[in-house]
Amino acid sequence: MKKSIILVMNILINSCKKTTELIDKKESIPLSVVEEMQLKMHKILCKTCHSYEQRSEFLDQAIGKIFNQENPHKQVELSDEKKLVIIKELKNL
Repeated sequence: MKKSIILVMNILINSCKKTTELIDKKESIPLSVVEEMQLKMHKILCKTCHSYEQRSEFLDQAIGKIFNQENPHKQVELSDEKKLVIIKELKNL
């Protein structure tokens, strides 16, 4: 029983590094159900990562306003082809 609890905890709770990667990833593409759960579980336990997410969202909005001044609330869209290139490059890191 103890081993199964440890296994579940290891699956659900990420390191801070992995959590910040998920926070940044969700700004670009939707997270899987497992990734969403991992993110939520970690943020419940780690106020630093929770704060990082809030600051990251603020910066994304501020940068969006700078680069999209005529319509600051409009989302900038990438083509599917460009998204795939970026994802491929990220996987190669």
